[in-house]
Amino acid sequence: MKKVLFCYVISIIAITTSLVAFGETRPGDRPPGVSPPPELSLKEAFAGSFLVGAALSKEQILGAEPGTLEFVSSQFNALTPENDMKWERIQPLENQFDWEAPDALVQFSQANNIHLTGHVLVWHSQTPDWVFEDGAGKPASRELLLARMESHISTVVGRYKGKVQSWDVVNEALNEDGSLRESPWLTIIGEDYLEKAFEFAHRADPDAELYYNDYNLFVPAKRDGAVRLVQNLQDKRVVVHGIGMQAHYGLDNPKDLGQFEDAIEAYAELGVSVLVTELDISVLPFPEQEKWGADISLNMELQEQFNPYAAGLPPAVAQAQSDRFVDLFRILLNHRDSVSRVTFWGVDNVHSWRNNWPMQGRTDYPLLFDRNRRPRQAFYEIIKLTTPAQQGAIEQ
Repeated sequence: MKKVLFCYVISIIAITTSLVAFGETRPGDRPPGVSPPPELSLKEAFAGSFLVGAALSKEQILGAEPGTLEFVSSQFNALTPENDMKWERIQPLENQFDWEAPDALVQFSQANNIHLTGHVLVWHSQTPDWVFEDGAGKPASRELLLARMESHISTVVGRYKGKVQSWDVVNEALNEDGSLRESPWLTIIGEDYLEKAFEFAHRADPDAELYYNDYNLFVPAKRDGAVRLVQNLQDKRVVVHGIGMQAHYGLDNPKDLGQFEDAIEAYAELGVSVLVTELDISVLPFPEQEKWGADISLNMELQEQFNPYAAGLPPAVAQAQSDRFVDLFRILLNHRDSVSRVTFWGVDNVHSWRNNWPMQGRTDYPLLFDRNRRPRQAFYEIIKLTTPAQQGAIEQ
């Protein structure tokens, strides 16, 4: 056993050395001469610490991208639909549901023993206008909007009762200062829309885990707002199982990863699970007004200074990104008793939403697998953290 483990570690180090030398020379290139051992997988490396997941697009879910589903089942033990359980996709018109992609994802997850999280039930974005309007195009009443919320949640969660293990119930309900966002949900229903959403979801599937999900939850003011939000629900005996920290990060954001760790500890003190729900690390610079969230409606004119790596990623930048992933995963492993899942927002760099956001035409490298679905440097570096010697060092 010791000999096998020694060879396993040496193979990782050798491959990592090769990757450091080459970086990513062009967006579609594979690192020359690299053929990763098939036994290396994220789900196996982090088994016993937390689930490792990915978000899938409709095309990937329906098998239109050859090899992706097989690859996903070999690397990940948790999945989230990127868009196809959001209200605008699953119920674009009242009482007209599109079950094709969600049904296929549920079937695939069950067949491969993969934890599935439904995303998302209540959100101000990617929700059709009709949801918030009456028949005359005026704002819906509180009673009408609550009825629509209950109907939507009971229909969607009820359809997958016992098949979808967890749900992002409410998404992005907070402003950056920790106050409640003035969304149509809040302005029409009032603050109790939060508890109603969780109550409806729990009623539809009492065994499902229910989460609050948001971005920038490492920022102290927003962190404190999330703590208040969950405490208020708990005080009302509303069932909440976890807080999802979206992690659309960059090479220097968060500037202080100590804030990320502080947030994990603050949420764990509430007695709920902590989840990293939308992880990617951009290597690109951003305009000053960029909010580090995931507002896909942003669409700025492409500027050359914000797309510096269209022809390839320099080795020094690949190294800096790898170091960033390592620092993040050291913290996650230190808190593996509180962190139950880490989900990357995408499978590989081909389809990551960060390529074209907030400017169409940008080329980014935010995930662990390149445009040929080959492991990148950071993949090997974070797996090295899971060896017994490294685990001992982390715990110290």
